[in-house]
Amino acid sequence: MPMEDDDKPRKKISHEIGQDLSLLSVEELTERVALLTAEIARLEEAATRKRASRDAANSFFKS
Repeated sequence: MPMEDDDKPRKKISHEIGQDLSLLSVEELTERVALLTAEIARLEEAATRKRASRDAANSFFKS
């Protein structure tokens, strides 16, 4: 019994805000939560870096 599904490239998980969730399985919802959680962490890290850069510039120019 060949495992043809394993040879196919996996479709990249994506999520659209406001998307209808009724057709998604529990596993798909869990994958999306993980995806969005990782994206939130990435956004927070970027905001922290930008704040630090802005604060450093403000400190430099106030001196």
